[in-house]
Amino acid sequence: MILDAEGKLLPFPMGDNTGYSYSGYFQSQWTILWDQYNRQRLPYYYCCFDFDRTTYEMMPDPHWANSTGYLRAMMEGFLEHLYAYSGDRRTITFLESLVDYELEHGQTPAEGYAWAGVPYASANPGAVRYTGWSNLGEDYVEPHVVGEDGYGYLRLYEMTGNTKYLRAAIRGADALVKNVKPGNATESPWPVRCYARDGKAPGGAMGPYSANVVEPMMLFDELIRLKQGNVEGYRRVRAEVWEWFQKYPLATDTWVGYFEDTVPSMGNMNQVIPLEFARYVLLNPQLDPEWKDHAHHIIEWVKKTPKWAKYMVHGALITNEQGNGIEWCCNDPGQCCDSHTARLAAVEALYYAKTGDTTYREAAYRSYNWVTYFQGLSGGAHSPFSTQWWFTDQYSDGPRRMMDAFWAVPEWAPSDESHLLGSSSVVTSVTYGRGQVTYSMFDDKGDDVLRVDFKPEFVYADGIPLPLRKDLNGQGYVFDEKTHVLRIHRDSARNVDIQGSGGSAVSLMVTFDDPHLAAGTVLSGQYPSGVIDWGIDQWAIHVPSGGFGTFNLALKDAKAGKGQFKFYWPRIFVGVDVFNGGAQDAVLSVHCPELREMSFSIKPGETRRLRTGWEDRCSTVFFDAGNGDKLLFDNLAYRIE
Repeated sequence: MILDAEGKLLPFPMGDNTGYSYSGYFQSQWTILWDQYNRQRLPYYYCCFDFDRTTYEMMPDPHWANSTGYLRAMMEGFLEHLYAYSGDRRTITFLESLVDYELEHGQTPAEGYAWAGVPYASANPGAVRYTGWSNLGEDYVEPHVVGEDGYGYLRLYEMTGNTKYLRAAIRGADALVKNVKPGNATESPWPVRCYARDGKAPGGAMGPYSANVVEPMMLFDELIRLKQGNVEGYRRVRAEVWEWFQKYPLATDTWVGYFEDTVPSMGNMNQVIPLEFARYVLLNPQLDPEWKDHAHHIIEWVKKTPKWAKYMVHGALITNEQGNGIEWCCNDPGQCCDSHTARLAAVEALYYAKTGDTTYREAAYRSYNWVTYFQGLSGGAHSPFSTQWWFTDQYSDGPRRMMDAFWAVPEWAPSDESHLLGSSSVVTSVTYGRGQVTYSMFDDKGDDVLRVDFKPEFVYADGIPLPLRKDLNGQGYVFDEKTHVLRIHRDSARNVDIQGSGGSAVSLMVTFDDPHLAAGTVLSGQYPSGVIDWGIDQWAIHVPSGGFGTFNLALKDAKAGKGQFKFYWPRIFVGVDVFNGGAQDAVLSVHCPELREMSFSIKPGETRRLRTGWEDRCSTVFFDAGNGDKLLFDNLAYRIE
């Protein structure tokens, strides 16, 4: 672990570069998801997996429930924000494919069911169709997942304009209205789990109580705002459920009934429900007059409850997900739970952003730092049961809550790049260029936050210039010249164009994960096709290790200390990330015949992002390393012009 002078935890793999380390976490998780999309597609059929520690090929776990509903809802939250951050349309391709599979293979029958046309919460591992996990029963649903998935469908509709997702969201909301019942201290408005055909919850795995009415309320709120579906019914049921929620779980801290793979119990508390509620009201304080007190109470309850274990690791509070005070899930520090610690950090960061209480910013920073050590396929970490990695936790829930870090504290985002970090609206399109960010939103009113690597000179909203202001009490923007944080308030515009001076052009990346090649593959000729020619027998694909959580590049003969590659067509070589696994300083010289030589020193155990500063194209790039027999390379950046 990387520690500061006070012995407190710094982020991985660059302790002095929060933006690189935080973005490295969610970008590496996305890299693995995209690899899965193009190969095994394990997220469609399995909840979790292990991987061979030599080949790093993924092996599905054939025993545990496929947590289909949670995964798709969490994935929507992750990729909605990743698309805005990156402008990478592949994120939408992946998300639509994942959700479309559920709509085609994981919905209850459209007629003859109490819960008709809604998503099943889980499936048997490897099952093509989803109807529930047979260990708990057959043909059942979880109403709170109907709300959670429905909200995800609705946000995807806003991203894409595809009304099939809107219709799916409305079906879920209508089923929730149809099946709601008055709640009390032991029975919630909807059961945690019930049979889909008749809605009965006779006990056992089909329990009558779940505190998680948060996601159904979120679904109702958004449909009411959009004036879609049975608005009056949604408004009525939402009010009833909110009254119950305030009277019982919010007042008594009875936070039970969330996970798809447990038998419900009034004693088994979890932190997902309360923290997701706290996050929701921090982002939407108009929905709860007591948002500040409620959020503060929940944060402190999660940090202090004796229901499950928590650990302090070099100033970072690590929290598990659930427990009854005697048994808990999941493991010890270094094993679990990155996603749940990220959720706590997210709520603390958002609480700081809303109140200015720096105590919570510091707490969030340290916990987020711990989460970064789980990026990619880390062979030394175990989560959560030493041979299981979850697509929910590690590859959707954790990344979506890590992305909240930049939204809440934009100064943590990379300082040498431009990114849209957060908005009160859904982003429908975004492009990045040198000294320019252009994006469109679903709503014509909202607040957006960016960090840019240039100084904005013109900000247009629907073609009309916005004024530079001292505050955002009206339409316009504020810009902090020290941090380069840009905040925009829109009153009646969907399309924003930001133009300025300075900044860097957006680079293209070779990640050595796409297309996938087996570990140890010796490169010969072009990879990727039409981009780079690696020659013959100089370079090989290396497994995740050191500062890199995904596949990377190494010299085939590490002791040679020299290598070269040729662009298929002359390109601008921007740079590369380098990790030094050796015991001595390594000096890497980079040159091409047309341009000056650059030299970089990399300390033992250090990960560095090297940038040449070149602005001219070259054809062949030469590497010459001293003490470089342990160097690894990743994220090779280049530009066409």
